[in-house]
Formats: sequence, C-alpha cells, structure tokens
Amino acid sequence: MNVLGIETSCDETSASVVRDGRQVLSNAVLTQILKHRPYGGVVPEIASRCHVEEMAGMVDEAVRKAGVAWNEIDRIAVTYGPGLATSLLVGLTAGKALAMRLGVPLVGVNHIEAHVFSLFLGDHAPSPASCSPLLVLMVSGGHTYLIRMDGMGRYKLLGQTMDDAAGEALDKGANLMKLGYPGGPAIEQAARGGNAEFIRFPRGTDRTPGGRFGELDRDLCFSYSGLKTSLLYYLRDHPAALENGGLTDVAASYQEAVFDALLLRVERALRADGYAALGCVGGVARNQRLRSKLEDAARKHHVSLLLAAPEFCTDNAAMIAGLAGTGGAIIRMDDGSLDVRPDLVIGSV
Repeated sequence: MNVLGIETSCDETSASVVRDGRQVLSNAVLTQILKHRPYGGVVPEIASRCHVEEMAGMVDEAVRKAGVAWNEIDRIAVTYGPGLATSLLVGLTAGKALAMRLGVPLVGVNHIEAHVFSLFLGDHAPSPASCSPLLVLMVSGGHTYLIRMDGMGRYKLLGQTMDDAAGEALDKGANLMKLGYPGGPAIEQAARGGNAEFIRFPRGTDRTPGGRFGELDRDLCFSYSGLKTSLLYYLRDHPAALENGGLTDVAASYQEAVFDALLLRVERALRADGYAALGCVGGVARNQRLRSKLEDAARKHHVSLLLAAPEFCTDNAAMIAGLAGTGGAIIRMDDGSLDVRPDLVIGSV
C-alpha cells in the first residue's frame, strides 16, 4: 500500500509517500524557521499562510521523489490534530481535495501517535510488537508527554506538562540569554564545553511530591514555569553573567535542568512498572545531551533504548503516512465529517 501523507500541524509543511507503513519512499519537509525567527516563536497566521503557498509544491515533490505515479497512491493520510487550527485546516483541505480527485480513501491521523510511530520508520527499525510494553517520552516545542504503549493503538498517557513544554522552556530560556530562535539548537550550541553544575536551577515539582494533576499522577508530570523564572531572576541579579565566557556555563546549567526534569519522571515511570524498552520522539529528541542522558537511564534500568532517526524527530509527513499504512493504528476514516481537532489527545479518534 502506498500512502501519501500530509503534515501541517504547526510550522513545517511536509508531504511524504510511505509503502506498507515502513518503507519511506520520500519525505519532503519545508521549515518556516526563518519566517518566525523575528518574532521569537511561531505566529499562527504566518504559519497557515505559508502552508497555503507551499502545499501544492511539497505534495508534487513528494510524489515525484517517491517514483510512483498518481494512480499508484492507495490512500491519503493527513494530520487532523492536535496543532494550530488554521494550519491543520490547510492540510486537511488539501487532503480532502486530493482524495476526491484520485478516488481514494482519506484518513485522519493523530499527530502524537504518529510521533510515537516514528520510532518504527525505516527498513531496519524494530517492530512495535518486539518493543512492547514501551515507555515513550515525547518532547517537542508544543508537547511534553510520558506515554505507555502496549502495542499499536494501545496507549496510556502517564504524564504531561502542567505549563510549558520542554521545547518552549528552551525557546524562552534562549530568548532571555539573547541566543535567538529556535532555542533548543541555540542553547545546545552555546552549552558545549560548559559546566552544567555551575548553577542549580529547579527541576520542576520536586519540592511538592504526590497528588494528582487531573487524572494523572503529578509525580510523572512536568513543570517549567519555575525554571524560566529562576533564570530570569539569576540574569537580573547577575547582569554580567553572560559576559567573559559566562554564557557557556549558564546555558549548560539551564539545559541540564530542562533535561534532568525529563529524566527524573522517566526514571520514576521505569521504576514503577515493567517495560521492554524506552523511546524518545519529538524535535527536542535530536539534542545530543538528552540522548546521552537517555542512554544512561536505559542502561541503568536494563531496557532497550529506541530513538527516532533525526529526520523523523521534527514534524514530518513520513510518520503520518507510515502510521496510516499499518493495520493497528488509530486512524479515522473520513465519511465526509472529518474536521480538525486542535485539542486531540493520544489514543482518541
């Protein structure tokens, strides 16, 4: 089965063709970083407008690079949530038009579930069955989740951020340190060679363990509001902190706090239940320091570590098309009523 996938949940316009759920024939991705950089973050109106301008070209590029004819496309898959409503609408509208023109089914894919599936993309990636039960850390600019996966389509949300996502904390920290946007790569570069123990920034909710956050165990949830405030006050009280090489140590300390907060919850989850493997997905999963800390945690708890390939960490259509081509995915077949779901959660349709 050849599936043409479309992804427009935020600020990447992407189209991809994937065969039989695993074989990526093409994966065209256009990032909008330069368009949003002057504003220090994603501007929804700019994002949706860019999707409109680039969508036709990206779809054409994906089909051309895949080496398939239009009549060889068996299914159209599109992200319908979660994400920015106006951006999702562009992709969904394009998907509906293509499905109608080609006379093939249209399916809606959950963006979060697709990120989890990115661990299994590629000819040499493991199968979901061989890694279950799997603990997945999803960490990106808009999402930070801990998810238990017991098989394709079988998920349990264990924890999530109570305020900003880890990627947002990196973006806002980089802004305070005047490093620019996007913050994750900027901080990673600035932190190289720095002393990560130079400043002891807070790690989230450590001081008030226990309790619930909605239906979730608060000990498995994340919080970054205190960390950002701590950095703000530190820079206010130490106006020369970023001078004479001090930036490297501040950046390393801040980055370490962001990742320690993640690993603290990951290790709590690993201790609480049995898992065959630990996985990490999302844009922040490309960070080498985070990958190193995950390797240490997996080794300590005697589980396998799965990391999405770097090209599948950021938002991409290959994970959308791949998921739609599997038999066990949670997909929503369009009966004419498929609409965007900006607040969609893992495991729902």
